[in-house]
Amino acid sequence: MEPDTEPRGTVTQREQSMVLNDVNMLYHIYATVPPIAQTLMMELQRKNHVEYLLRGLQQLGPSFCSLDANRPWICYWILHSMALLGEFVDADLEDRTIEFLSRCQMPHLATTYAAVNALISLGGEKSLPSINRSKVYTFLKCMKDPSGAFRMHDAGEIDVRACYTAISVASILNILDDELLQNVGNYILSCQTYEGGIAGEPGSEAHGGYTFCGLAAMILINEADRLDLAALIGWVVFRQGVEGGFQGRTNKLVDGCYSFWQGGVFALLRRFHSIIGESPTPVDQRGAECSIDNTQTTTASDVSEGDGSSDEISSQGDEHCHFQHREREPLFHSIALQRYLLLCSQDPRGGLRDKLRKPRDYYHTCYCLSGLSICQHSWLKDEDSSPLPRAVLGPYSNVLEPVHPVFNIVLDRYHEAHEFFSRS
Repeated sequence: MEPDTEPRGTVTQREQSMVLNDVNMLYHIYATVPPIAQTLMMELQRKNHVEYLLRGLQQLGPSFCSLDANRPWICYWILHSMALLGEFVDADLEDRTIEFLSRCQMPHLATTYAAVNALISLGGEKSLPSINRSKVYTFLKCMKDPSGAFRMHDAGEIDVRACYTAISVASILNILDDELLQNVGNYILSCQTYEGGIAGEPGSEAHGGYTFCGLAAMILINEADRLDLAALIGWVVFRQGVEGGFQGRTNKLVDGCYSFWQGGVFALLRRFHSIIGESPTPVDQRGAECSIDNTQTTTASDVSEGDGSSDEISSQGDEHCHFQHREREPLFHSIALQRYLLLCSQDPRGGLRDKLRKPRDYYHTCYCLSGLSICQHSWLKDEDSSPLPRAVLGPYSNVLEPVHPVFNIVLDRYHEAHEFFSRS
């Protein structure tokens, strides 16, 4: 018997083939069903998502362990998702959430970031005053390394994620000073790789999450122009695959969460003139377009309004960030990404997921919804405007609240926090 000499490919290649087959099949089904069925398939299942999220929040109570570093993250993922959907929690859940987060005494930068963002996402006269800025500042100084970077916890790892969480928290709480800023930019700059993306630490592989964290931190410290932005843009652009979604690293699988980690990079590049004086030239949308089946899909050129030469409109966000809006096409294919999120990442029962065959979870629900919001609002000239109908895939009821791309907090909650911490 002849041995099997047929090449089998690597594990990643086989998994990629399976993902493409799954997505192909679903997109083919979508393309062949009647229009009314297409509308139903593209509808954001708001009610089911809210019910799924509320069930998670209702776990909070005395028995909900406050020593697990994941718990404040779960609060943030759920509360931010609720805010994106335009939903508020009732007074009892609000009190329980604030009380729970006050018991989370684990000194860890990621946990601190999650807790602060959760309380800001909750908003209101009880939540914001519950943040002890003096203690947070003392903790941030303790995590500052002589190199200029930050450690995640006492004797913990130093990486770009630690730098971003520290600078983000300090900025939004209005406690960012020269001591915290010193040499952070030098460390992040040392993590930009030959590919153009940013790694977690010097010498590692470029990664979508670290690229977002590095760029966002450099914006907050007003040093983004030190990065090789052309190379960074090129790397992120080519992370959008034929499925329409983004991968986190070169030659890896698509994952719904990178709709924010990678898509959010484009929101930063478009909105903040502290990075570059002019918006970068849009890539040829056909290069990033999902090639599996484009039936019933709005193209990027269909969504564009005007010639992209409109005047700039700037409004101050905080000490380091200034919005600059232009009527220009986004640097990624927002319609293809929305299609991936609504058809492949959305669980019709509620919640969102990495990809088909994967279970839903709060992490992916948070970042898939954040990425969907980025898509819908990526064409806007003014942050107070509503998205153009043609920029929203599916029924217009799919529109989510806009986010502040640096902090990934719904804009109105960000403005509330900014005003509160500016005067206190």
